[in-house]
Amino acid sequence: MAPPAAKDCVVCGRTMEWRKKWARSWDEVRYCSDACRRRGLRPVDHDLEAAIERLLDARARGATICPSEAARVVGGDDWQPLMEPTRAAARRLCADGRVVITQRGRPVDPSTAKGPIRIGRP
Repeated sequence: MAPPAAKDCVVCGRTMEWRKKWARSWDEVRYCSDACRRRGLRPVDHDLEAAIERLLDARARGATICPSEAARVVGGDDWQPLMEPTRAAARRLCADGRVVITQRGRPVDPSTAKGPIRIGRP
């Protein structure tokens, strides 16, 4: 029998593969780690998702944005600590099919992408 399908963490948006220790509770698993469970989704996370959507709506079809643009909109002058939460917001939106994450113009797996990324519409 094949293992159940992978799912995405509701906080960081990374893909979680089925593990034997989750065999009895796979349907209830929502977080990839204790850190994500403790952190949860905060209002700033929803603000970042909305900022990404607004920035993409304001761009021409096919255009992309850098995650730092959304971080600057939400964080103002103190935007740098919001870079990883912005990438997580982009991963959640990607899991919902609302955006695509690219590197060098090609779609990438948001869970494993390292380095500079761009966010665009699918």
